[in-house]
Amino acid sequence: MARIAPLRGLRYNLAKIANMEEVVSPPYDVIDPQSQKALARKNPYNMIHLDLTKSLAAEDLTDERYQQVRDTFADWQRKDILIRDSGVGLYLYFTEYTLPSGRKMIRKGFISLVGLAEFSEKVIKPHEKTFKNVTSDRLRLIDTCQAQFSPIFSLYSDSEGWAMASLQEHKTGEPLVDVCDHDGCRHLLWQVTDPGIIAGIQAFLADRPFYIADGHHRYNTSLQLRELMRQRQGKVTADSPYDYTMMYLCGMEDEGLSVLPTHRLVHIPYLISLEAITARMADYFIVEEINGGTRELLLEQVLSRMDENNSATMFGFYHPGSDRCFLLTQRSGVMETTCSDKHPEALRDLDVTVLSELVLECILNLDHGQCERDNLISYYPDPDEALDEAVKGCAADNNSTPLLFLMNPTLVSQVRRVADESLVMPHKSTYFYPKLLSGLLINQIHSDEKVG
Repeated sequence: MARIAPLRGLRYNLAKIANMEEVVSPPYDVIDPQSQKALARKNPYNMIHLDLTKSLAAEDLTDERYQQVRDTFADWQRKDILIRDSGVGLYLYFTEYTLPSGRKMIRKGFISLVGLAEFSEKVIKPHEKTFKNVTSDRLRLIDTCQAQFSPIFSLYSDSEGWAMASLQEHKTGEPLVDVCDHDGCRHLLWQVTDPGIIAGIQAFLADRPFYIADGHHRYNTSLQLRELMRQRQGKVTADSPYDYTMMYLCGMEDEGLSVLPTHRLVHIPYLISLEAITARMADYFIVEEINGGTRELLLEQVLSRMDENNSATMFGFYHPGSDRCFLLTQRSGVMETTCSDKHPEALRDLDVTVLSELVLECILNLDHGQCERDNLISYYPDPDEALDEAVKGCAADNNSTPLLFLMNPTLVSQVRRVADESLVMPHKSTYFYPKLLSGLLINQIHSDEKVG
């Protein structure tokens, strides 16, 4: 059964921090080195000084790296930069944002502690593969600091919206935190402390699985920390803080829940003409050229057509070498005849699988190992940025062929189906937007405290 519990969060002290926008940060795994430096310059108390960006080079994973963070974390608490709430509760977390289409949205969820369960127990369900070298860095950071700096993003099913309606009824006063991120998304946080309401939410969610949307490595790190503490202590009891992790929980039916597409810029390591590519694709797709207007308008037309489509798998395809744009509509039965022996139906139905298996491997002869080993695929949530990089790549390299593929978003129902069948989606299949902020709420682990 699923276990949720209230927590006593550690937060920035608004009496010490004049501008919260200067201290919160995106999740560590989406911050590149340039962004890291910019965040560090914003404010000496920016969360980037604690929630270190991932560094996979062995020489960077030194004891000093993590001890310095531990000392900084302790110093901020001594100075009351970070203070702990006086009591436990569930934290309502609303995000107001605007989609690229201009539509305004509000995503509603809450943060709580969630009892750990192995994936085999089917209580917490993943849809992505994790990598040990990534989790080893997070494990050392959390173990050294005894704190979790950002929540795991998970989904639960609640078609009537009962859980959120119950929590909203007890949302009182001004938010504890009201801050905008670098994309202009507004993040708001309240604490709900009523024991009766918390007990009702616990009972309501007890028999429902949680689906990890974002933060698979963070969850795996929590499992590894629990195992580490078992080795040190002999056991970890069910009310131990090491048997829980901090999660943001959002109803998968929530009207404000958005999954954005992640577009692919493929760097084919050899020269191939547009005519040769489209000729190969014609056996598997209806190939329709989109004409009239600048390249930006062509992409806009393609994305609009894709958005209107609700049946066949459809891609946008831009060839920067010839500055031509196409719409690719998959022919009926193609995946069944080409990939039925490799993937179950739940994966064959995914656009990202069609692209990786049919387009890249079958048509362009690029296998997964080569793509990963030679970094042949770049991923972009922003189609305009992807277009710019495609054009630049074409001008800079005469020995390869860049191709831009515009993607549809993966559906939440597809995430659920894949997770229910214990399958794994291809890399970068989902982009839940907006990202949760690091530093909004910290789960500090006190080994002598009991969860309940």
